[in-house]
Amino acid sequence: MLSVKHIVKNYKTGDFIQKALDDVSVKFRSSEFVCILGSSGSGKTTFLNIIGGLDKYDSGDLIINGKSTKRFKDRDWDSYRNNSVGFIFQSYNLISHISILSNVELGMTLSGVSRKERKEKARDALCRVGLLDHANKKPNQLSGGQMQRVAIARALVNDPDIILADEPTGALDSVTSVQIMDLIKEISKDKLVIMVTHNSELAKEYSSRIISLKDGKIVDDSNPYDGDDSSVYSFRKTSMSFITALKLSLTNIITKKGRTLLTSFASSIGIIGIALILSLSNGFQEKIDEFERDSLSQMPITISEQAIEMSELMSTSDSDEYHEYTSEKFIVPKDDTLDKVTHVNKITSSYVSYVSNVDKSLLGGISYLRSTSINVVTYDGDDYQYVNNANSGIDSYSWSVFPDNPNSGEGVVDSNYDVLMGKIDTSVPGLILVVDKYNQVDKNTLRSLGFDVSKNVNFNDLLSKEFKVIFNDSFYQFNNGYYMMGTDYKKMYNDDDSMSIKIQAIIRCKKDKEMLSVNSGVLYTSSLVDRIIEVNKNSKIVNDQKRSDYNILTLQKFDDSATKESVLGYLGDDSVPSYIMLYPKDFDAKEKILSYLDKYNDGKSDNDKILYTDMANMISSLSGSIMDAITLVLIAFSSISLIVSSIMIGIITYISVLERTKEIGILRALGARKKDITRVFNSETFIIGISSGLIGIGIALLLNVPINDIIYKLSDLRNVASLSFGHAIILISVSIILTLIGGFIPAKIASKKDPVVALRSE
Repeated sequence: MLSVKHIVKNYKTGDFIQKALDDVSVKFRSSEFVCILGSSGSGKTTFLNIIGGLDKYDSGDLIINGKSTKRFKDRDWDSYRNNSVGFIFQSYNLISHISILSNVELGMTLSGVSRKERKEKARDALCRVGLLDHANKKPNQLSGGQMQRVAIARALVNDPDIILADEPTGALDSVTSVQIMDLIKEISKDKLVIMVTHNSELAKEYSSRIISLKDGKIVDDSNPYDGDDSSVYSFRKTSMSFITALKLSLTNIITKKGRTLLTSFASSIGIIGIALILSLSNGFQEKIDEFERDSLSQMPITISEQAIEMSELMSTSDSDEYHEYTSEKFIVPKDDTLDKVTHVNKITSSYVSYVSNVDKSLLGGISYLRSTSINVVTYDGDDYQYVNNANSGIDSYSWSVFPDNPNSGEGVVDSNYDVLMGKIDTSVPGLILVVDKYNQVDKNTLRSLGFDVSKNVNFNDLLSKEFKVIFNDSFYQFNNGYYMMGTDYKKMYNDDDSMSIKIQAIIRCKKDKEMLSVNSGVLYTSSLVDRIIEVNKNSKIVNDQKRSDYNILTLQKFDDSATKESVLGYLGDDSVPSYIMLYPKDFDAKEKILSYLDKYNDGKSDNDKILYTDMANMISSLSGSIMDAITLVLIAFSSISLIVSSIMIGIITYISVLERTKEIGILRALGARKKDITRVFNSETFIIGISSGLIGIGIALLLNVPINDIIYKLSDLRNVASLSFGHAIILISVSIILTLIGGFIPAKIASKKDPVVALRSE
């Protein structure tokens, strides 16, 4: 069954070579009790280790059931030790942190035996050696003889062909030694038992064959065998499951709870830092999003005659390259950056019609800002004055058009402004006065409207005040070939052709909508401008301007038709608006509106496209980018502690490798592969990784409570620090990955340990 042919084994220490086995040849029967005798250093243990596949021979051959082992790879030797050999060691070599039953089961876990079958076989083996009642105890709770019985049960449980015993009674008293020898002799009735001993009396009393070794050679064989090796050798490949490795590591970790807890806590510090950063970042981003939904959702989408292409602006700034100074004496003209990124929108009547056909249910308001001058005169009881004169500090452009509500639902004004007094009717030409949160209006605005700014102005006075809109034929006077604005405001005010208007209402932006507020100022209804254009487009000054190739207000020649069109627009011949502002009902509506506007540009050249400005998106993107940048910088700093933790895990794992060296040797003797040893220590780092991740997340969640209290006291913002479930899972995963990386090298070191050397360690 087992045949050793011309085995040679040498150990090299520097230049010195020690011959442990010197051309050893011997055959063994399938069932006999063989004792190997010899003095210390004769090669007995080396011989046993080579037979057991723990050590490699230098030359010769080991024949197992007719199968040469010359070409055996590591996995073949692992399977051989697991399936064919059972080891009984002098020092028992039990794993101290698992139960007696688990120690006996261990070899079977490597050979793929089911859990139920393992339990039954392990209990049977313990019953055979008389220790079934001690199955759930730990090795340190047993006597020396009992531990040796456990070792015998472990050797027998996988039903191996060969039992190898290395001084099994060396650490036992005489009474216990007899009991163990009786048990081994019983085993030899149906198995090959090879026992190394220095006790010749025990050998003669119990063995059926004695082989004597001296200086690495067989000097005597009491019952030689020269049979035929006709059996066919086969074995099952070994493999340790991740669950088994996890269980081994978990039980080991439990025995060192204090150290494991401190290690997990130390390695969780980086996770705590990042978790707190993500909690605050996530919470503040939610508050920003909430603010944007409440305050920015109805910010207008603006379409104007000129638009800035933000993507072009960013690419222009990013694409600047550094060039070496040239020796040439010239200056290169540089294009204006703003000119490069400015897109001229050709707003036509057809485009205005296209925009007007947008789904009205998506809009909370729509405004068409025209360049037409609004000429208004007022009377303060003492004097008549032009509202838009230069001394007032404002002109027609400081007035803004009031957005119309295109549907019957709640409009942008209803959603964002409170009407303090009056009633708004956009179908009637009129003005709306906007006050700030303190009911304040700029002095120059009030003065231009004809009010005494030395005292507060009563709402009723504001609403009862009458203003007169002066049309072109009354406002402009022809004089020596050009037109000029008239100065007789009293006459204009009292002209029957003038149009009376009033301040319809006084409004104020709601407290949570202040981003939309224009602070304070004057708004006018679109019907006011429509009426002005309707009258002024047929005025004498407009007709004369159409026939002239120069500005009839300044007598300057026009450079191009666009300049003439702008003057005509100012005078009242305004066919298309200079600005269109669309107020979405909410963010979802805004996306649909943008999609509708983008559809207009499909298939058009770049010059013919109409670009828009989405201010809400610009603010949102900017705030999001700033928050992301801050978060990334803080995470980068916190990640340093993660790297330190990873290094620390590597050190801790290496210490564990040193502490568990004997366990490594035991596992290898039972048939564990190198990758199985790696898996054991990877399992340990996995447990530490998931523990540190969970501890980090738990502590971060606890710290969020006082952090939220502090933030609330400082800013009135509730529950800002909020760690999302997704971030928690990611951080736990990061913790596991980093600890696995940190423990990878020590785990590999463990797998490469020589099993013979590992078994000798204490």
